Amino acid sequence: MVNQNSHAAYRNLQDEEIGQLIHQGCSSTDWNLVQVSNDFIPDRVENSKFTGNIRLNSFNGFVNLVGGITFKTGIYNAWLHNCQVGKDALIHNVRSYIANYKIGDNVVIHNITTLAVDGESTFGNGIKVEAINEGGGRDIPVYDFLSAHVAYIMSLYRHRPKLVTALKNMVYDYAGSVKSSLGVIGTGSKILNTTTLLNIKTGPATFIDGAKKLKNGSINSNFEAPVIIGEGVIMENFIVSSGSKVTDATLVSNCFIGQGCFLDKHYSAFNSLFFANCQGFHGEACAIFAGPYTVTHHKSTLLIAGMFSFLNAGSGSNQSNHMYKLGPIHQGIMERGSKTTSDSYLLWPSRIGAFTLVMGRHYKHCDTTDFPFSYLIESNDESILVPAVNLKSIGTIRDTQKWPGRDTRTDSHLLDFINFNLLSPYTIHKMIKGRKKLMAIRETSGDQASSYSYDKMKIENHALVRGIDLYTMAIWKFLGNSLITRLQNGKFKSDEDIRKALQPGTAVGKGYWVDISGLICPWEALDKILTSIENEEISSLEEVNSALAALHKNYYNYEWTWAADIFSEFYGKEVSRFTAGDVINIVEKWKHSVLELDKYLYEDARKEFSMSKMTGFGVDGTNGAREEDFAQVRGEFDNNPTVVAIRQHMHKKEMLGNEVIAMMEAVKELFAENTTGRN
Repeated sequence: MVNQNSHAAYRNLQDEEIGQLIHQGCSSTDWNLVQVSNDFIPDRVENSKFTGNIRLNSFNGFVNLVGGITFKTGIYNAWLHNCQVGKDALIHNVRSYIANYKIGDNVVIHNITTLAVDGESTFGNGIKVEAINEGGGRDIPVYDFLSAHVAYIMSLYRHRPKLVTALKNMVYDYAGSVKSSLGVIGTGSKILNTTTLLNIKTGPATFIDGAKKLKNGSINSNFEAPVIIGEGVIMENFIVSSGSKVTDATLVSNCFIGQGCFLDKHYSAFNSLFFANCQGFHGEACAIFAGPYTVTHHKSTLLIAGMFSFLNAGSGSNQSNHMYKLGPIHQGIMERGSKTTSDSYLLWPSRIGAFTLVMGRHYKHCDTTDFPFSYLIESNDESILVPAVNLKSIGTIRDTQKWPGRDTRTDSHLLDFINFNLLSPYTIHKMIKGRKKLMAIRETSGDQASSYSYDKMKIENHALVRGIDLYTMAIWKFLGNSLITRLQNGKFKSDEDIRKALQPGTAVGKGYWVDISGLICPWEALDKILTSIENEEISSLEEVNSALAALHKNYYNYEWTWAADIFSEFYGKEVSRFTAGDVINIVEKWKHSVLELDKYLYEDARKEFSMSKMTGFGVDGTNGAREEDFAQVRGEFDNNPTVVAIRQHMHKKEMLGNEVIAMMEAVKELFAENTTGRN
């Protein structure tokens, strides 16, 4: 909120003040329209023109700029039209004019050409972004506080037109509420060396330096999370959220930029949405939905007509929707955690499963959604699916560990609710489906086949067998994690005590789960919210956000309900009938799975320290120079932080499993004693 010193009393200029201002090179079409604060003195207003209604606060302070330059606050060499200027602002060297603005306290506007509002403006609110599909049909009206989750629902749930219409109307109502003929420059903002700003609204602590043109947009900065707009930037029809940076000649048109994003180094974005902690350098985005942590850092990398989240796009990777007959209507989805290697290619429409690595060129409209943690690689123009192999990759674990640490959002009010869990009902449900499909493929085609076909993709025999094993271990790992978490701090004297502890606290959570761009939740719970919106029981954007926040907050309650339900299918026994012996059996399976998966990770990490990885080290050296150079640069394997973390994790989990087993053995012994006593 801009501090305009609303409690200050304002008055007309006195004749001697007008005379002094005229003497200092100032003019006005009507001095009666110029009002000033009671403590205003005219000493710091020079060579300036005032037209329309003007309100000036007092100027008594100083501003320090780069290079040790100190300015007195005030107004120098400027034309102001219909403006309010806050206390101790500095307006200096405006080559054209400033028109129709509320300028907050302690604002610095230096060396600009034009800052103006032309007519009424919503400052980017309500503009339509044609994300995901270039051909249209998924347009999203953006607003100041748009979350990835609301955008997901508006763009993808077109099969529920009443829902989409209701959400859009809420956005249009909000846009109408912020429409104004006066723009705002928030308290403590700095606008330096910028050419044109037209219909722009900024929050407090905004920093703009060297931008070329900003038109029709909101910069929602605040003191907790300032926004930076840098040199050469051109933006039109946009909203930039708190804590984000747009710098180095980046081009933005018809875009929403979420919290903690960074667009830099000549990046180009058109008709696209970027949510929490996205990064775009060098490359190009066209009609994309970039969910949280979508990252592209390389030249000639194109993201187009797709939905992504937790994506790492390799150099030169791209997608295509141009093999069409009725226009660019094709689209694709890459689910959370996917990666594309350098020069990879996907022909839309395609859908890539969670945490999948895409390598090579794929033209057959692949759908791997039921096979998360896989490789999709090209060999002789064939798409080869390697199921579950990414569960063995140390890179996958490293990614999931680094994301929370790379959350640059400092705003206390977060727009996106992000679940970082690698294993969740969302991914485990897919593994269960994928495992069943792999087993069905093997049963149908026989154990001896060298390879299998699935949906225009090829699966090698050994990859299929390994995929079943890896999915099985990951499922047991997740179920064991959930069970142990439920029992870990309890005190049990009987099987009945165990069953009580395992009783879910809510009936919500069973069945299908979804990832609505970072927020993982049961479909049942989400559907209830969507129905409430359709029925107008939820009628405001604030209510929608509160409902989604509650979904996120209750994740672990819902997770256990889902896990408890899955035990009946996967273990063959309901938790309401569990005994201490069942818990021991499950924890043993869990311990085996955790340790085996960790061993895979350990060995995968070791590969990074093999002789082949030392190629290029120890240049011009002999007698062990390669190994020594490698050690100096990369460190020793045993001391690598990731390797150390794996060993610690293995030890910790083994001890935890043994503790739970010992606790259950005690229950069994107590039961045996009680039974003997009764006999």
